[in-house]
Amino acid sequence: MGDILVGTCSWTDPALVSSGWYPTGARGAEGRLRHYAARFPVVEADSTFYALPAERVSALWAERTPEGFLFDVKAFALLTGHGARVGALPASLRPPGLDPAAWVRKSQLPEDAVTQLWQRFTAGVAPLRDAGRLGTVLFQFSPWFRPGARSRAYIEECRERAGTPIAVEFRHPGWLTPDRIDETAGFLRDQGIPLVAVDTLQGLPDSVPPVAEATAPGLSVVRFHGRSPQWGTGSKENRYRHHYTRDELRDWVPRVRALAERTDQVHVLFNNCCAQASVEAAATMSELLTDQRDEGDLRDDSDRRDDGDRVREALPDS
Repeated sequence: MGDILVGTCSWTDPALVSSGWYPTGARGAEGRLRHYAARFPVVEADSTFYALPAERVSALWAERTPEGFLFDVKAFALLTGHGARVGALPASLRPPGLDPAAWVRKSQLPEDAVTQLWQRFTAGVAPLRDAGRLGTVLFQFSPWFRPGARSRAYIEECRERAGTPIAVEFRHPGWLTPDRIDETAGFLRDQGIPLVAVDTLQGLPDSVPPVAEATAPGLSVVRFHGRSPQWGTGSKENRYRHHYTRDELRDWVPRVRALAERTDQVHVLFNNCCAQASVEAAATMSELLTDQRDEGDLRDDSDRRDDGDRVREALPDS
């Protein structure tokens, strides 16, 4: 059975910071991270999706967290098919003549600029990797990243250029339809890349099927995005606003444990940004997984006692 690490998709989300979950003495950057890391063993760094990571900041994250704590780092938006603000790029890589507030895509950049983006990203997460704090780099591909040979080739390129283990989350549901899931999972197994399982409201045009397949021996990842009916539309807060019930989370317990039977480690991360909703859901899931494990241990003990009784009953009287 692999280790199951439960956490959230950010420790700096404004809704969480303003919720009061952080005590008065832990409201600075260092205090928040130390407070979080004392309660959960893993977190996702989502700021790296919006701007390239800085080596200095990554080094501080490593220094402020205990041995064994892990960061899953989101790949920079331009590397995943999404757009980014021109102002998020280093000045030397910005296309000339564009307003810093304008959006730009990777296809608008010269190849040498793209190469520099990769180099800066990998350098930015290097302190985490070197300190043993980097869990994986998460490539959350855009909804228009369609299944096909060209996309598969780009995933292979990402694996090679990232310089560290990666995980893949698809936002285009076509990757995980019943007629394609075997092909998708097989491809990722061949590459040794974890397929990120997601929980969202089903039945919407952009709903991603909640497929939980172990496709890499070292790691599986599950991300809970909430079950908002505005998934795929509206503001970020509306898309991810949801308070998970205990029953909703309990349904995932056997699936998470099944992943742990097939991989060395499972990361379970909550992205439902609404005040304390993510940390509360993470705490509840941790309890459910522990309860399930304890119940399993009790059943094992009961089975062993039953076996012992049967053996004793079969022995001749002395």
